[in-house]
Amino acid sequence: MLAGAAVTGLTSCGFQLRQPPQLAFRSIALTGFAPRSPLADELRRMLDRSQVRLEDNPAQAEVVFQAMADLRERGVVATTSAAQVREMQLRVRLRFRTHTPAGRELTPIAEIALSRDMSYSENVALAKEYEEADLFREMQSDVVGQVLRRLAAVKL
Repeated sequence: MLAGAAVTGLTSCGFQLRQPPQLAFRSIALTGFAPRSPLADELRRMLDRSQVRLEDNPAQAEVVFQAMADLRERGVVATTSAAQVREMQLRVRLRFRTHTPAGRELTPIAEIALSRDMSYSENVALAKEYEEADLFREMQSDVVGQVLRRLAAVKL
């Protein structure tokens, strides 16, 4: 009975699960990505779920998404007195713009940059590699979500 009351309470307050953004166009071409970019692959999967057709030829698409930079970086933030890495910073950066095949700019050049700090120890190097991969995947998913929300704001 309590579960039924909780569900009724959630539906009456307007609670709704997050849905993929509704895009105002039916086809898109992704250009400028490296051949095996994990970010481009996830973006393709998410666009496919939102019923948008992916075109290989930019001239046949309604919108062209042009990646100008798709970078994964890592840098040392802190070291010990023995010069061993103690803390690292992971960064994901995507610089892009959208335009029509005719060249009309839909969104100006924009950049999404995320960073995460991660402690590091040589004693557990393999575990830290897995943690790094997980953090990069998480940041990549966040970037894709932000890109989809920005694409939802594009009006043709």
